[in-house]
Amino acid sequence: MTTSTPTRAAVIEPDRRLPALGGFAPGALGIELRRVLRNRRTLAFTLIMPGVFFLIFGLPQGGQSLDNGRPVTAYIMISLAVYAAMVATTSVGGAVATERALGWSRQLRLTPLRPAAYVATKLITAMSLGLLAVVIEFLVGAVAGVRVPAYVWLLSGLAAWVGSLVFAAFGLFIGYLAPAENVMQIIGPVLAVLAMFGGLFVPVEVLPDVLQQVAKFTPVYGMGVLARAPLTGDGVSLAAVANLVVWALLFGVGAARLFRRDTARV
Repeated sequence: MTTSTPTRAAVIEPDRRLPALGGFAPGALGIELRRVLRNRRTLAFTLIMPGVFFLIFGLPQGGQSLDNGRPVTAYIMISLAVYAAMVATTSVGGAVATERALGWSRQLRLTPLRPAAYVATKLITAMSLGLLAVVIEFLVGAVAGVRVPAYVWLLSGLAAWVGSLVFAAFGLFIGYLAPAENVMQIIGPVLAVLAMFGGLFVPVEVLPDVLQQVAKFTPVYGMGVLARAPLTGDGVSLAAVANLVVWALLFGVGAARLFRRDTARV
């Protein structure tokens, strides 16, 4: 009598290879962009209101000129483009507070998505909305009659957009720091105060001497100075560049540490 040897069931090993680029995918980025563009409240405050501000406060200054003969309306338009970009990028970054409250960060921990890929997706989404905000503000200014050389449009727009990276990091920092129900209540007033002291709503030169010194250390100051430099002809300010770099590092490092602390608990 012969006995048959039982056969061992085939075991299929799961594919444990990590995805390329830490899980960063254009498809996920596209979903993030569509989600942001469907948020009517975000679009109203980031893309529409700055243009309305220009029509209300900028156009009445149409007959005035700067010391170099450039129109004051262009100065106001660029300042509001900086404001639009910083509000847009901050709002996208701050949205992570809602995702945390909904438990989305816990879901992401179950996937191969790496933290760096997740943060990169958020930053690219924020910068995309920031670019759109600058373009729309400049279109409103152009239609309203602002006329400056082509290099001013290009360099000022580029400075406003690139500088808004500081506030993309700031939005992530606040999003991981504040609870979801309070994040927008915190972001709105903070941005308004920073814009005031950073020279976006009124020139820094009209502030009291003490506030002028304080303004130079705000994260908005460097953005405004660099964005308006092609118009005013002041040249690139190393102090303004240092201002942007330092604040970007502070907010970026802070957001990364808070992200690691947040995901370590799930």
